[in-house]
Amino acid sequence: MPQSLLPIFPSECTPINELVSFCNRNGMVYYFHGCMPVFTHPEDDMKSFRMFTSQLVVNGNCKQVEIVRALGISEISMKRYVKKYRERGVASFFERPRRRGPSVLRAEVIAHGQQLLSDGWSREQVADRLGLKKGTLAKAIQAGRLVEHKKNDEMPTSKSERSVADSQTAMGTACRRVVERVCAAVGVLDGAPTQFETSLDVPNGGVLWALPALLANGLLRHTEEFFSLPKGFYRLVQVFLLLAYMALARVKTMERLRYLPPGEWGALLGLDRIPEVRTLRRKVKILAQPQRVRDWTARLSKDWMDADPAAAGVLYVDGHVRVYHGSQTPLPRRYVARERLCLRATMDYWVNDQQGRPFFVVSTPFTDGLLAMLREQIVPRLLAEVPNQPSRAELDANPYLSRFTLVFDREGYSPEFFREMWAHRIACQTYHKYPEQAWPTHEFRQHLVTLAHAERTTMMLAERGVKLSNGFWMRQIRKLTKTGHQVAVLSTEYQSEASLIGVHMFSRWSQENFIKYMMQHFSIDRLVDYETIGVDETHKVVNPTYRQLASKIRSKAATRARKLAQFGEISLQQPGTPRQIQRYQTQKATLKEEIDLLEKDLLRLKEQRKHSPKHIPLNQLPKQEQFLQLAPSRKQFIDTIKMIAYRAETAMAIILRDHLAHSNETRSLLRELFTTEADLVPNQVDQTLTVRLHHLTNPLSDRAIQSLAHHLNASETIYPGTNLRLIYKLVSE
Repeated sequence: MPQSLLPIFPSECTPINELVSFCNRNGMVYYFHGCMPVFTHPEDDMKSFRMFTSQLVVNGNCKQVEIVRALGISEISMKRYVKKYRERGVASFFERPRRRGPSVLRAEVIAHGQQLLSDGWSREQVADRLGLKKGTLAKAIQAGRLVEHKKNDEMPTSKSERSVADSQTAMGTACRRVVERVCAAVGVLDGAPTQFETSLDVPNGGVLWALPALLANGLLRHTEEFFSLPKGFYRLVQVFLLLAYMALARVKTMERLRYLPPGEWGALLGLDRIPEVRTLRRKVKILAQPQRVRDWTARLSKDWMDADPAAAGVLYVDGHVRVYHGSQTPLPRRYVARERLCLRATMDYWVNDQQGRPFFVVSTPFTDGLLAMLREQIVPRLLAEVPNQPSRAELDANPYLSRFTLVFDREGYSPEFFREMWAHRIACQTYHKYPEQAWPTHEFRQHLVTLAHAERTTMMLAERGVKLSNGFWMRQIRKLTKTGHQVAVLSTEYQSEASLIGVHMFSRWSQENFIKYMMQHFSIDRLVDYETIGVDETHKVVNPTYRQLASKIRSKAATRARKLAQFGEISLQQPGTPRQIQRYQTQKATLKEEIDLLEKDLLRLKEQRKHSPKHIPLNQLPKQEQFLQLAPSRKQFIDTIKMIAYRAETAMAIILRDHLAHSNETRSLLRELFTTEADLVPNQVDQTLTVRLHHLTNPLSDRAIQSLAHHLNASETIYPGTNLRLIYKLVSE
C-alpha cells in the first residue's frame, strides 16, 4: 500500500493540504511545496494570487475546496479563476481590463446637447430630447463636458467690459465659446447655435432694424436649396446675415473687417465673434459656385417679379461701365462718360422697375452694345420670367396688346429692333434719336400725372404718330419744358395714355440714381477677387486693323475739312496789291496740293478698310490683345446680396417718407440708423429679443424711427436660427 508523506513545513506556514502551504512575511506571500518555496508575490497583488492558486488546482497540487478553506475566498470566485486559467492561460490574469466607451454621451450627443443648452433649454428639456437620465446630464455638466446656458437674470455687459473680456480670451480675440470651437475643430459641430447675451452699446446695432426687410426681400429664401457649407463653427445663415449687415453698414470690403471689433459684430449674429477675413473669403468661395449662384439669383428675380406683377410690367434696362484698373487681363476698352476716357472695363446691364429696385444684372466683357444684350440674354429671360403675360389667344384678339414694356435710352434706338420686339409683342420706349422740327406749342396740353413714389405733378404733353425709316409706325409723345425745349419719346405701347407713357419715360432717373447710389454706397464697381476665366473664343470682336483704319480715316477727313475751310476763306478774300495776289495764289496752290494728297490718302485708307472685316473671332486677335473674363461668380454672389440690401433699404425708406419733411432725406436717416449703437436684451422666458436703439441726432428723426418701429414690430419677425421674436424700440421707451 502507498506510503503517505509527512507534512514538513516551516513553522510559520499555514497548510493548504499535506503538500502545499503559504506564509506572509513583511508584506510578501510565500508558497511552499513541502519545504521548498515555489512562488511569491506582494500581499496586495491579487492578479498574481489568482493566477497561482488557479495553477495549483489545474496542475493537481490542490483541490478547489482546500484553497477555499485555507485562504477564505468564495467558491464561485475560485471556480471563475480556474475557468479563466483553463480557457485563456496565465496572460489573461494580467491583461488590461477592457473599458466600455461612452455609449450614451458620444461626441455627437455632446454637440447636440451643447447646442440645446446654448439655445436656452433647461436640463429637463435637454434630457428628454436626447433620451438621457437627468443624473447623466448633470454629471456631464459638473465635469465640464457641457456648459449650461446663462440665466436671463445675468448682468448686462457694457462695451468696455466686453472689450476687456474679448482681449483676454486664450483661443484668440473674442473666442469665448471654447467648447463649441473645439467641437468645430474636430469636425463634430455642424454650426454654432445663435445665442444672444444681454449687451449694452453694441456698435452698428441699428442694422438689426433692417432684418425684417432683408428677410422679406429673400435674403435667406432658397439658401438651403442652393447652398451648403461643410461642418464648422459658422452656419450658412450666419454668413448670409453677416454679408447683408456689412452692405447696410457700408463696410464695403471684407478686408475692412480687419479693423472692426470682431466681438461686437459677433453680438449682432448671436456669436462670440465674426469669422476672420480669410475664413469669410474661404466660405464665400465655397458658396459662390457658378451654376448655383445663377440659379439662386434667377429664382430671386422671379420671386420679386411675382410679388409685384405691376412693377414687372414696365422694365428699365441700362448699361453701366465697370472700369477695371488691374493687370490680370487686357480687357477691351470702352468709353466711360463719367471720366471722359476710353478705359478697360466690363459692361453690366441692369434691369430695374420704375422705383429703381433691381431685378437682375447681366455682365459681359465684350463690346457688343445694348441691342445685342437685349436680343441674346435679357429679352429671352424676361419672356420666361415676367408674370401675368397675356395668353396667345388674348394677343390674337387684341392687335395692340403687349406682353410688357422695355424702357431704355438712345443707345437702344433702332427701327429694326422696334419691329423685331413688336413681333414678340414686347413694347419698346426710348427717346427719339432724330426728332424733326419743333411742334407748335398750341398742340401741347397740361396733364396731371402721378410719379413712381406717389408724387403728383403736371406735364405739358402732345402726341403724333411717326413713321420710321423702315416704315414702322410708332407713337411719338413730346414734353414741353419750361425753357421751351421739346423732349421727343417714341413708344410702341399703343393702349396706354400719353401721360402714362410720359411718366414711364421720365422715370428713367430712378435707374440712373440707383446705379450712382450703388457705386457710391455699395461699391458695386469694386473687385471681389482677382480670378479670371476663359471666354468664348469664337465670339466676334472688333478687328483692331479695322479700328485703326477707321481712326485714321476720321483723322484725315477732319484735316481735309479744315484745309477746305481755309481754301474757301482765301478764295473769298479780295486782295488789292499784286504782292497780296501772289501770296494768296501761293497759299491756295499749297492748300490745293495738301487737299489732293489727303483725298488720295482717304481713298487708299477706305479701300483698305473695305477689304478688312469689321469683326473677327476672338482667337484671331493678336496675342497681346486677347483677353480673359473676370470670374463672375463671387462678384455676382456678393452683388446679389447687395441688391437685397438695397431693396430692403428701399422698403424702409418708403415707410419713412411720410414722416419726414423732406422725402429725399430718408436714405440719409437710414444710413444713420444702421450705424447707431443699440442694446440687445434677450428674454428666453418670453422668447423675445429687444433691440433698444440709442437716440438719433434730433427729435424729428426719433419720431420717424418710432413710426418705423411700429411697422417692424407688427411683422413679428423671428431672428433666424432662434425662437426669439424681435422687438424694436428706443432706449427711453
